[in-house]
Amino acid sequence: MLTQQQVATYHDQGFVIPNFRLPAATLQAIKDDFTRLLVRYPEFRQNCPALLTYDTTFLNYARNPDLLDMVEQVLEKDVALWNSSFFAKPAREGKRVPWHQDGEYWPIRPLASCSVWIAVDDSTVENGCMRVIPASHKSRRLFKHKKNPSDDLVLSLELQKSEFDESAAVDLVLEAGQISLHDVFLIHGSEPNTSANPRRGMTLRFFPTTSVYDRGIEQGLPRTLFLMRGTDRSKQNDFLVKPLPAR
Repeated sequence: MLTQQQVATYHDQGFVIPNFRLPAATLQAIKDDFTRLLVRYPEFRQNCPALLTYDTTFLNYARNPDLLDMVEQVLEKDVALWNSSFFAKPAREGKRVPWHQDGEYWPIRPLASCSVWIAVDDSTVENGCMRVIPASHKSRRLFKHKKNPSDDLVLSLELQKSEFDESAAVDLVLEAGQISLHDVFLIHGSEPNTSANPRRGMTLRFFPTTSVYDRGIEQGLPRTLFLMRGTDRSKQNDFLVKPLPAR
């Protein structure tokens, strides 16, 4: 569980690093599952934006009661999982993630979400750890993003530099097994991996069921929603299994 101070930090700063670590056996299982996924889908070597669409084995990690307890503390008691992603930065070639807000991409209305970021490897400044702009979530609004088609980026939308102060950035250095939690409006990104060490991270994306996952504005693959705790308080979210896309 998060301490009261950690909950306060999450709401004040937009992120928190809990006193928590996944067991080594769980980390190895995640690595093994991702290796198995790459055998079938080698195109996901650097980024799989929708793990659960291709392999629901990863749902087991989202069911971790310790993780759900912490998510419940910062959101509410009724929560759903709508996505899990894997960001793999191979040694010396992992790409930059531009400054952005998750809410620019996500069809959740009203926007409310907590992302759990799991360090599968040590995540350092040298291998491109996540960077955040503390308290940038407080206005509860999306800032101006622009299209950046560069092949050197993981995402295509980049926050305009005039919208924030990059000098305020904080590096989220994590050891393998540690996690961070961050808010949907928090400005964040990461630099390329220039080191000899890989930097793999897995995210779990939760939202309170007082919000609705809006299929009308959904982009890309249709996602399956999973009710993780409580009930669907909006009574508008569907939990129908979405089929695997044809190859």
